Amino acid sequence: MELRHLRYFRAVGEELHFGRAAERLHMAQPPLSQQIRQLERELGCTLLTRTTRSVELTPAGHTYLRRAVEILDAVDAANTEAQRIASGIQGRIAIGCVGSATYSLLPQLVRALGESLPGIEVTVRGEMLAPAQIEALLSGGIDLALLRPPVRQEAVLTHTVRRDGLVVALPADHALAIRDAVTVADLRDEDFVVHTGHGRSVMSNLVATVCADAGFLPRIRQEVSETSTLVTLVAAGLGVAIVPDPTTALDIAGVRYVPLRPTDLGVDLVAAHTGDSPLITNVLRVLRTLTEGPKSPTQAHPGT
Repeated sequence: MELRHLRYFRAVGEELHFGRAAERLHMAQPPLSQQIRQLERELGCTLLTRTTRSVELTPAGHTYLRRAVEILDAVDAANTEAQRIASGIQGRIAIGCVGSATYSLLPQLVRALGESLPGIEVTVRGEMLAPAQIEALLSGGIDLALLRPPVRQEAVLTHTVRRDGLVVALPADHALAIRDAVTVADLRDEDFVVHTGHGRSVMSNLVATVCADAGFLPRIRQEVSETSTLVTLVAAGLGVAIVPDPTTALDIAGVRYVPLRPTDLGVDLVAAHTGDSPLITNVLRVLRTLTEGPKSPTQAHPGT
């Protein structure tokens, strides 16, 4: 027995007329009659009673038709689902995100995916440092990472999403908080709150670098893993913090964000994944519509 036999029988059972069923199936009537008889022989029972004027379902035929419809509908649904998944418009994706983008880009992306690709189930893991995201990518814990470069694993592909400027998060009552902008040198005598260092945070390394270029070592008072905690500690007066501009989406009382000069100071945000697929391609397309300026994928190498 083949699926075509079920489709033939369904047409006859629903039409109760071999001629109309043959037209529906785009085939001649005699072969259709032969296929139904072959099906009955394989089953060892009569599904249809035929006269010169009518075709009726037997009790066995009624039951068989109901089951055949269920099977054929399930097969059609499976075919449709497989095609949707293969084309990247249905499936699941887990997205990891660095802290600053968690509060700015990630909500927009999830909303846009829901509108453009409603068949994709999205889960998110925000406030992940870059090394944790790379580890999750390689282990399959997430499918797409939004992180700060560099990415040194050759298995990871990266796409530049945007470049973010830098701002200084200051306690609202800080003397520098009334400024329109500050320089790194202005922060020489300040306590700093930074993301966890020891190679685990791109921002921690960046803060150390810009301070060294300004001729001093930052005096680190607190190290934290989450951007929300970092800004909260600034609000508590424990220090200042150099953060990407999107962090300003965190509107925490007691903090004022002031642009950092020179304006060419900044840090890239990249989308990273371990392999191309229609689903990833579609998600990146939606991401590009949010950030403007589509970029070509490049394989990450040490030092990029």
